[in-house]
Amino acid sequence: MAITTKDLAQLCGVSRTTVHRALYGGGRIRPDTKEMILRVAKEHDYRPDLLARGLVKGQTYYIGVVVMDVRNRYFAGMLSAIEREAAQHGYNINITLHDNNGKFEQDQLMRLSSYRMDGIILSSVNEGPAYAKFLESLETPIVTVDNKIAEGLPFVSIDQKAAMRDAVEHILKMKKYERIVFVCPAMAVAGAQNNYVHRERKAGFEEAMATAPEVQAEYVLNWDYLKRVQELASDGVRTAFACTADDFALDIMKYLKEKGLRTPADYGIVGFDNVDTLKYITPQLVTVSNKVDAVAKAAVQMLFALIDAGQEQADEKPQVTELSEREWVRILPHELIDGETL
Repeated sequence: MAITTKDLAQLCGVSRTTVHRALYGGGRIRPDTKEMILRVAKEHDYRPDLLARGLVKGQTYYIGVVVMDVRNRYFAGMLSAIEREAAQHGYNINITLHDNNGKFEQDQLMRLSSYRMDGIILSSVNEGPAYAKFLESLETPIVTVDNKIAEGLPFVSIDQKAAMRDAVEHILKMKKYERIVFVCPAMAVAGAQNNYVHRERKAGFEEAMATAPEVQAEYVLNWDYLKRVQELASDGVRTAFACTADDFALDIMKYLKEKGLRTPADYGIVGFDNVDTLKYITPQLVTVSNKVDAVAKAAVQMLFALIDAGQEQADEKPQVTELSEREWVRILPHELIDGETL
């Protein structure tokens, strides 16, 4: 038979309240008493009954995470970082992928809410005030990451515009390129789904290019981008490509290599995301780190702050007002990672 907190209390000669303080935190407890209780619990293979604990506290000890997919290494890294941080709080995560389908995302959010997730972290393909009202109607604490849905919602990201601006300024400072091409296939669906991240990066590109009118600006904004990129890399104009994702940059490098063009001899290229697979790629790609670990950690911490705030308000969902909005928005620093492709 599994050992209970009542058994632990008897074995340790303390109250059940003291046992709970040692196991779950909260309240005052002497360090030596806590150490003793944890040691005895380990010796007797104590396993907490999370279901019973959750019923008492009205919690499931699960948070939902809704992202696009795991083929993109950025999201794979985010999920790993969220899981690590949630585990530090004694939580598990329930992962759902929307695959850029707005209706499916909405359905999955309703499902997670029905399963009484204590909170949700969302990278959304939807946007706008009406969708923000839908999220509020779920009465579940939600933190959004990367793609901003609407003002007033808890949000964690980097400054996407500044990050791309810095990357393009880095290209311009080299004074060796006559043309810089903004490569963002995701803009092909502009207006059909939330591509806030890519809109911001496009704005950053344009801000940087405005400072160098002598350098030609070009755009490749559709999913059939490789042939157009080849044309631009081969027409005799010294060209660099500023890509809104490492995946696009790596596809371009592979495709152009097959056509006999190599970076940086024949063209320059910059990526965005600093995905973990770049360490296996040569030449080393110049890219922007969007600090996925830091964004994920901050999102989890913000979510637990919202959960705690809701508990303190007698289980009423905390309202994010204009006065408190700063507390629920975090813009983290990015980093330009130099490499060998310029």
